[in-house]
Amino acid sequence: MSLLVKSKARGRTMVELAEGELQYVGFAAYRLSLGETLPVAAGDKELCLVLLSGRIGIHGEAPGQGAFNWDNLGDRQSVFEDKSPFAAYLPPGSQAQVVALSDAQVAVCAAPGSTTTDLGPRLIRPETMKRSVRGKGANTRYVCDILPDSEPAHSLLVVEVRTPSGHSSSYPPHKHDTDDLPHQSFLEETYYHQINPPQGFVFQRVYTDDRSIDQAMAVENSDLVVVPKGYHPVSVPYGYESYYLNVMAGPKRVWQFHNDPQHSWLLDL
Repeated sequence: MSLLVKSKARGRTMVELAEGELQYVGFAAYRLSLGETLPVAAGDKELCLVLLSGRIGIHGEAPGQGAFNWDNLGDRQSVFEDKSPFAAYLPPGSQAQVVALSDAQVAVCAAPGSTTTDLGPRLIRPETMKRSVRGKGANTRYVCDILPDSEPAHSLLVVEVRTPSGHSSSYPPHKHDTDDLPHQSFLEETYYHQINPPQGFVFQRVYTDDRSIDQAMAVENSDLVVVPKGYHPVSVPYGYESYYLNVMAGPKRVWQFHNDPQHSWLLDL
């Protein structure tokens, strides 16, 4: 099975993870023209809608929670702007309409939800998101926690990362594919990539210790990389800037990773 899902140059759906491809994680990214509407139905999933660029309104209803109406959202025109996004959390059973108030790009992140919790729909504003710098030297990257494990949800974890030209990211290689807390958690993951300028590419490798999975991919703008298990580093060629949106989910909502011992010496540099 190829772990690279290629994007579509035309149409509303930029890229989409096939139903059932992963047990816990679902993902799709859409491009909307001014005035276009995207219907969203959570079903038995919980959703995190991430406004990648442009302006939108989100209107809908959640069972037992009533209606929600969030209008005029968005103040970045590109994921490469030094700004956090607007996002929204929708519990299972929610029905919503995303209305484009300009040309816009929207990601829909999904994971198993629970109807036994009291989590209602909520707008996640940019100023509430933690921003941080990770790594050093040519391993420096810029992180924005959209829906971390410190914020309420049943399964979903969502984060975006910008990596400068010529830098590595998700590096040294790490994995989170074993239910062995407190040492490591089991989380599936997807990487939704954008490249600046958009004709560029990055490299991503996904591999396991026993090499039962070992795929190295040239990833282009709006492509999706699927990480069912294993290590998953990213390398950005000179002249291009990388953005990726990570969605993680598993049986326990904890992000605890394990570095590849062959490369953990890099942490001492």
